Amino acid sequence: MFSGSTALPPGLVEAYRETHYRVLGDDGFTLTIDVPSPELAHAHRRHCVDSSAFLTACNPFSRSLSDDENIALQAVLAVALRSLKLLFIDGLGQHPSNGWQGEASFLALGVTRDQACHLGTRFEQNAIVWAGADAVPRLLLLR
Repeated sequence: MFSGSTALPPGLVEAYRETHYRVLGDDGFTLTIDVPSPELAHAHRRHCVDSSAFLTACNPFSRSLSDDENIALQAVLAVALRSLKLLFIDGLGQHPSNGWQGEASFLALGVTRDQACHLGTRFEQNAIVWAGADAVPRLLLLR
């Protein structure tokens, strides 16, 4: 996780830590921050990668946008992931109880930590979720 100071309020960081990061599809599963994920480890092995990131372009800097605006931003993120030749799976990030609408997301397989942070910064995200070879999802604060 991010070490050092952050511009983000502690309550927002805690909400990110509590969010359910759901990977959709036939073999769907949920990622929890700092909890090893056997399902993610399996996905890494299956796709011959040793890292992944759960990314969104929705609601930049936690500003609530319209559904149409978020759909358009997600489409641009999908183009960026394709340009990096990354396989990605649809996802949904949603806090279990704070009432914030779930955000369309992608689990990008094989993305490096630097690439993931760059994408998060490019799409004005406060944080991303990244996992290395240990398949432990970690919250990386970008601000």
